Amino acid sequence: MSEVTVLSHPRSRLASWARLALLVALLSGAATSVMVWDPQRLLAHGWPAQLTGAAAVVLFAAGYGLCALAFVPRPLLNVGAGALFGAQAGLPAALAGTVLGAGLAFVLGRLLGRDALRPLLRGRVLLAADRQLSEHGFRTMLAMRLFPGVPFAAANYSAAVSQMRLAPFLLATALGSVPNTAAYVIAGSRAATPTSPVFLIAMGFIALTGLAAVVLAARTRRKR
Repeated sequence: MSEVTVLSHPRSRLASWARLALLVALLSGAATSVMVWDPQRLLAHGWPAQLTGAAAVVLFAAGYGLCALAFVPRPLLNVGAGALFGAQAGLPAALAGTVLGAGLAFVLGRLLGRDALRPLLRGRVLLAADRQLSEHGFRTMLAMRLFPGVPFAAANYSAAVSQMRLAPFLLATALGSVPNTAAYVIAGSRAATPTSPVFLIAMGFIALTGLAAVVLAARTRRKR
């Protein structure tokens, strides 16, 4: 082995950790910016009157994606979409924002964090999750999105570190996010009438999926 090859390994590892540090800095900066901006005030003050129609939906979807990347809880964003635009326009805006936020996290994680994090994969659980995402990416990600027990960011960065490709990741995210996103958006659109059947059905669906996630997690933990 040549001297150049030997020296290249520490430099390569240093570059990988430098990219990971950049990713952490970017995400920390995004989270701080969102906290300063305080997107929750839109629910209190409403959408700007000068922004209406398709332009408002597109702008909200872009803001949703950036907020999701900055770790703003998606249920809050989904309820906001329903409260601001109603179910008919709020659902496409929330789904588009979900896919955008997931895609940004995937790309950033793969470009900046993957080389540093892959060598750290240790333990049966982490290796099994990596193998599932690498070999059965679409159906694994679809299941992660359907059950709300898996945090949005954790699923994004787990897929980015694995061998999963971007296209099936985005498709599984779009399809798997529909049920729970729709429930929160509908609940947000009917928040002013919390005794209405539509609102109660949406909240019941959210409660049932949450309970199913808890039961599934408990069974998985017993099998280990």
